[in-house]
Amino acid sequence: MAFHTLHVLLLISISLAFCKGNLESFVECMSINSPTEYTKSFKYIHTPGSPSYSNLLQYAEQNPRWLNSTSPKPQFIITPYNADEIKTTIICSKMHDLQIRVKSGGHDYEGLSFLCQTPFVIIDLINLRSISIDLEDETAWIQTGATIGELYYNIALKSKIHGFPAGLCPSVGVGGHFSGGGFGTLLRKHGLASDNIIDAYFMDINENILDRKSMGKIYSGLSEEVEGRVLGLYSPGRSS
Repeated sequence: MAFHTLHVLLLISISLAFCKGNLESFVECMSINSPTEYTKSFKYIHTPGSPSYSNLLQYAEQNPRWLNSTSPKPQFIITPYNADEIKTTIICSKMHDLQIRVKSGGHDYEGLSFLCQTPFVIIDLINLRSISIDLEDETAWIQTGATIGELYYNIALKSKIHGFPAGLCPSVGVGGHFSGGGFGTLLRKHGLASDNIIDAYFMDINENILDRKSMGKIYSGLSEEVEGRVLGLYSPGRSS
């Protein structure tokens, strides 16, 4: 009995050492490849041992099933502040054989932004949520971490006659909502939210930032291709 107990403890020690080695290697990779100081001060890398890790994992999950599941949790949660930090995450994830999941608002009832059967990282777009509205041109630049509630609020601050055709739940992230079509009550007159997308910045797996012109025919399949940082240009109050 004593032999078996020792054997189990040894396996646990080896496993913990292996995980720690991966952790240190990934953080070092992020630090070396990052053009900013964020990574070096650990401001946007969150590990299972970080106080912020559990809060980030749970705060936006709308389906309690995933909170209570025994499914593997992400090795890291990355909360980038700009495209360069997403690029660094892609580089280091590929080097360490980690899959990438992207979270905008967290209304992912199927768990596609939270679950993976192989080791993975979550890119949480919580810090990429700026909204810039141009009433003269009737357009807006919207970062993917923003919610549709924040979009509606910012439009209302600028104008009493403009709007945007999207959903009703204010906490839904624009990244998932728009890339999935964006069904709303203004559908009959103005179409889906995605029908009103004029342009988008899109980072592919090779760390290239593409727009509508550079994507060409791929743009027509944008709803299925959105990953990483997407910055959409939308036209509130205008029929498509």
